[in-house]
Amino acid sequence: LGLNPRVRQSGGQPASHGRITKQGRAHARGMLVEAAFTAARTPGPLRAFFERVRARRGMQIAIVATARKLVVLCWTMLERGEDYAFARPTLTDKKLRALELRAGMPSRRGKKGKAAAYSLKEIRRRELELAEQAEHAYRQLVADWQAKGPVKPRPGVAAANGTRLQRPSVGQAARQASVPEPALRSGSTTP
Repeated sequence: LGLNPRVRQSGGQPASHGRITKQGRAHARGMLVEAAFTAARTPGPLRAFFERVRARRGMQIAIVATARKLVVLCWTMLERGEDYAFARPTLTDKKLRALELRAGMPSRRGKKGKAAAYSLKEIRRRELELAEQAEHAYRQLVADWQAKGPVKPRPGVAAANGTRLQRPSVGQAARQASVPEPALRSGSTTP
């Protein structure tokens, strides 16, 4: 899709990264950038990622980096056959039902479907809180990474570049203030 940065390297010198390659479908790349703008406005880990990159590199680079992260995320979900962990189920059901109706599926008058749960403010509020909690957890994880810094390698441990980052297995990101509620089921209407 052309969202990866160019890499220039000659001989044994360190690699330098440049602008994106722009190889691939320009229309698909543009749509991904638009999706990244939406992700940057919606609570969740992608917004925290966007804001972190924007603080260091600027808005344009942050949007392209978020678009690339979306592509990598989609590819990983397809490879593993998993759903997005931070999805809002009732919002997804509402959007899927709207697509079904636009595609010509019959409307089911008088019966509540899975998308009916989105009309309850309490469920929408809880889903939004879960997304905000995931965003906070991502920010805390990054803060723990930056606070720890690289750790000196132990004798006998080979690392690719001679150092390794210490992951926060015991830091703030590993233990959160409260245990998140399980993911909301799309058909449940009880708080």
